[in-house]
Amino acid sequence: MSEAAVRVIGLWPSPFVIRVLIALKLKHVEYEFVEEVVGSKSELLLASNPVHKKIPVLLHHGKPLSESLIIVQYIDEVWSSGAPAAILPADPYARAVQRFWAQYVDDKMHPAIRVLKGTYDGDKEQAAGQLSAALQLLEEAFAQLGQGKRYFGGDSVGYLDIALVSHVGWVKAVEKIAGVTLLDEAKVPNLVAWADRLCAHPAVVDAIPDADKFVEFSVTYGSFS
Repeated sequence: MSEAAVRVIGLWPSPFVIRVLIALKLKHVEYEFVEEVVGSKSELLLASNPVHKKIPVLLHHGKPLSESLIIVQYIDEVWSSGAPAAILPADPYARAVQRFWAQYVDDKMHPAIRVLKGTYDGDKEQAAGQLSAALQLLEEAFAQLGQGKRYFGGDSVGYLDIALVSHVGWVKAVEKIAGVTLLDEAKVPNLVAWADRLCAHPAVVDAIPDADKFVEFSVTYGSFS
């Protein structure tokens, strides 16, 4: 049996893998998911990403590409003709703003989530505060960028939507693990509604399971999560 033209090397709970799968589904691209074993790195992964040795890796006709935000941009560019709406806006300034906020999401949210779920040592109360502050800023950014529409990308799911929603499963999980409230409807009502709406989107619903699945993974695999 021949290899699929598009393959994704990863693990399902990784927010960085999740965003690649969402982008492919948005573009209606068929792919093969090559799942890694928790706690080890396959020869395929090591050969495909010898620099960082991390997931995700996109293999397109055997050519590897790593770093999730770069992969999402690549998917948007390669499958642009005759495909659904673009992931990144056409306007250069709007595109740069989306990239800024996507990087903000990864810089502020991922480290705090790892502290709250116990992967990294740190002050959990401080991490919860940092995450809440980040979500508050993103609530304000949604009002500005979404302009009253359904997503950060406007009428269709965009780059920042993908970058942020990929962390939602873990945000909901650490609420349970750490006993904190982060997606608080009283504080970030638009973001809560956005998350509910986007998690039900056909391109997203299968990529982000119930929070209990993330909790179970964290309990089972600990530091590997």
